[in-house]
Amino acid sequence: MELSELSVRKFSDLLGSDAPAPGGGSAAAIHGALGAALDAMVCSLTVGRKKYAENEAFAAEMFQKSTDLKNKFLAAMETDTAVFSAFSATLSLPKNTEEEKAARIAAMQEALVHCTESPLNIMELAFEALELTKLLIGKTNPTASSDVGVAALSLRACIQSAWLNVVINLNSLHDQILIEHFRQKGISLLEKALPLADEIYESVLSSL
Repeated sequence: MELSELSVRKFSDLLGSDAPAPGGGSAAAIHGALGAALDAMVCSLTVGRKKYAENEAFAAEMFQKSTDLKNKFLAAMETDTAVFSAFSATLSLPKNTEEEKAARIAAMQEALVHCTESPLNIMELAFEALELTKLLIGKTNPTASSDVGVAALSLRACIQSAWLNVVINLNSLHDQILIEHFRQKGISLLEKALPLADEIYESVLSSL
């Protein structure tokens, strides 16, 4: 059974157990999925309401986009668990000879690249979702405006949580060029996303 099919309680219990996965990467993706789902909810509360008829088409489009993002976050959660499990498997590879040791290290490094790409993908999704969230301000049902703010906070938690998972993997990678590529990509996303999340939150707060 996929993680996304578990009940909230069962997922939380599994997360809190000594199982190596799911972990922080999966939690980051869940934060993102919740943020995108809140965006979808706000749009749902706008579509079909005569009071907001002028924004009907916009809200319907944003509903579909936010729902797609929610599903991408959930898929990313499954991927994050899968790549970590693949990395864990490399730790059990034989290391009795120099050849086996070299093959084991190479397999570990390849798996670590995937383990780093996974949270970076989650960061990219979070930034995309934050851009969408900002568009909802003033164009959706104002009675759900606080939920737009919660979406922004959830997505902020998502991108920062994913970044921590990137950084810890960078410490184990050997390819300095790749390390710098991943680091700059993550920093660039943070520099765009965090001010955007704060802007959305402050805008929502001031409107309440």
